[in-house]
Amino acid sequence: MRGTPLPKKHVHIKTKHRKLRGPDWHISEMMLDRTIDAIYRRLPVNRKYHVPYLAGYSTDGTQIYIDKDLPPSFTNSNGEEIEIDRYLLLHEAVEKSLIDTLGLRYQHAHQIALRAEQAAVRADGVSWHEYDSFMMKFVKEMGEGKVTHVPPDLDLKPYIDEHDTEILEQMRVLIKAAKARHAAKASTSAKRAKKAKLAKKSS
Repeated sequence: MRGTPLPKKHVHIKTKHRKLRGPDWHISEMMLDRTIDAIYRRLPVNRKYHVPYLAGYSTDGTQIYIDKDLPPSFTNSNGEEIEIDRYLLLHEAVEKSLIDTLGLRYQHAHQIALRAEQAAVRADGVSWHEYDSFMMKFVKEMGEGKVTHVPPDLDLKPYIDEHDTEILEQMRVLIKAAKARHAAKASTSAKRAKKAKLAKKSS
């Protein structure tokens, strides 16, 4: 993070970044930290849905989804609370960019994104083994359950490339239903807004 392990969770401070010591093209925990902060400012994280395999992204790449049942942090062997959203955000942002910009297959983009995630975890002085073990436990738990509420615009390319036909078919049905609910809600909101506008005009 800043060259030393963080004793507590990562904190975003709205202050000017201090100048780096040395060229900014060298490997730097501080520069990596700034990079993740920059991604945070551009991509909102949504934790309102179920997301198979813990995290994903919208089809247009403007939103990152993290599974609603995944705890936002874990306690490591030193008793420190480690927040995880920033690492998942980095992974998903890198993966989506490589797929959309370079046309990479999910498997190839995922490998690069996983390395970026690992570098960010280690830069914060967090054990990759502990972090990865925590994640894999919840991937396993999710795999044993049922997906019930997925984002209406979840990008399905990773699941298509993985040929996970069972969960893919289930998600397609759920996404279709979610889109129908979203359209109905938007229509109701539009009608209410129109009615309120007419009422205001008549008064």
